[in-house]
Amino acid sequence: MSLNKVMLLGNLGQDPEIRYTPAGMPVVNFSVATDEAYLDKDGKRQERAEWHRVVVAGKLALICREYLKRGRQVFVEGRLRTREWESNGITARRTEIVASRVQFLGAPPADARADEPSAEASGESGGVAETDIPF
Repeated sequence: MSLNKVMLLGNLGQDPEIRYTPAGMPVVNFSVATDEAYLDKDGKRQERAEWHRVVVAGKLALICREYLKRGRQVFVEGRLRTREWESNGITARRTEIVASRVQFLGAPPADARADEPSAEASGESGGVAETDIPF
């Protein structure tokens, strides 16, 4: 038995970027920053931001693209996936969160439409295989 589950509460680092798979499925990428406070070796309080890459596919991707903007607070639930590829003979890896649930928190951006969905949007990837997401 195993479990691969991630929950994040943070702020968007940039507006979501949308792309489409060869089959026409929308896929959105965005980053979420979480903060961590700790005491350094001198006992002084320090803060550090951790950046998380989030991938959302299907109908939920379209909702995120429409209503999420840089700086907005968001709760993301999903699973970790590490992709690996080779570029110019160098193997690169990226660990990202494949979101199954995104909850919009805080006030919507000033330019958001009045018919914004309720604070929570959930969705499955619509049957998209990991190999179908080209980025």
